[in-house]
Amino acid sequence: MNAEAEIVREYVPLDDGKLHGVTFDGELVWFARDGELVAFDPEREEVVRRHPVPSAGAGTAFDGEHLYQLAGDEILVVRPADGRIVRRLPAPTGGNSGMAWADGHLWIGKYYGAKIDKVDARTGEIVKTLTSDRFVTGVSCVDGALWHGAMADQKPCELRRLAPDGSVEEVLRVPVQAIAGVEGTADGSFWCAGEQGKLRLVRKKRPA
Repeated sequence: MNAEAEIVREYVPLDDGKLHGVTFDGELVWFARDGELVAFDPEREEVVRRHPVPSAGAGTAFDGEHLYQLAGDEILVVRPADGRIVRRLPAPTGGNSGMAWADGHLWIGKYYGAKIDKVDARTGEIVKTLTSDRFVTGVSCVDGALWHGAMADQKPCELRRLAPDGSVEEVLRVPVQAIAGVEGTADGSFWCAGEQGKLRLVRKKRPA
């Protein structure tokens, strides 16, 4: 099933610096950018927390209590209140590009590898791998469904919902230049990092 998406809101929380991983704790949108984790309050339209996290880049997730952040060859488990790193586990190798948490596992995207690894959130062990025919950017789990952002030269950006075997069940075409981090919400919208420091709220286009 293919459909068009629309931009509901667009923000530039800090500046035009690149945003990487994105997650949502139900109130704040968290994103990583070059060695820090930043919390943005979309209701107040302001940054409310900034925690230094060495090597923080693409791949940010939330399990209801802690943030998970890809940082080089590690996954860091971070306390949101003060940025303290409470645990470390090994990250998969090979160009990690996005991360989501669901039911005790982390789903970690591979950009150029066009794959998504399912990883045990306690040990870092890979337990399953799905393949895609597009570059994988951000990854999100929404009500048991796995979504990922997709980019490729000369093709539209997309949000894709995958079946358990990795086949594509739904595609939302997003009219933007870039999609980096992705996090779905309970109402069917998505927070997406984009080009030039942009953070967007995206949803399936509604009939006129």
